[in-house]
Amino acid sequence: MKALGLCIVAGLSVSACATGMNSGTTTGSQVVTQYPVETAMLNIYTKERQQNLVSVVGNQTITAEIKVTPKGNMLFNNKQVQGSEINTITKSNNQITDQSVAINYFTLNPLVFHGYTDSSGEYSLATQTSTIPKMAQVGDSDQLITENVYSDSSKRNKIGSYSQDWSLTRDSNNTAWFCINSSENALLGAEPKGTTAECYKINARGDILTSRLTINLPTAEGTKAIVFTEQ
Repeated sequence: MKALGLCIVAGLSVSACATGMNSGTTTGSQVVTQYPVETAMLNIYTKERQQNLVSVVGNQTITAEIKVTPKGNMLFNNKQVQGSEINTITKSNNQITDQSVAINYFTLNPLVFHGYTDSSGEYSLATQTSTIPKMAQVGDSDQLITENVYSDSSKRNKIGSYSQDWSLTRDSNNTAWFCINSSENALLGAEPKGTTAECYKINARGDILTSRLTINLPTAEGTKAIVFTEQ
């Protein structure tokens, strides 16, 4: 699954790198303890939507304009799947630094991710390591997928090996943060890209209310966190 953070990493300039539904309680002052994380995941990755993420790093304002567009029935890795396109335009001080187009491939009932392709030629094969639950309790977390990324569809040159997990934490009595966390590239000798955490504030129906993205980039001085918030 192409994480939004990894779509944005390539567009960060060198200077920037260096310098939720409850079945019982949903309203009023009652505390919602369960949220529909599968619905939230569908809303994030498979439904049409747009978002603008902004981060200020030093004297740069970095923006990421993200548009998700369902593509319907497609064929991927000899399987009949659904596709969803993620178009990401990254800007620094209003100047375009990168544009990427990726397509995530998945099947429904239950929701299972199979991999992605992108405009650079990357070809990813994903193995979902756990079932995404219909409902999850605040405080729950689990592994999601492992994936191998290749330079192209021939799959002869592996360039990445990643894992992703999810977590659900409380925000208020009736909202929660649902996060997708992506690991570092585990492939020996690969250029480090750091880790990402995509977090979405959801209500008891699994609607996306707002989001934030944290990219932890390796630098000569250690790790630098770049935090994007939605505007």
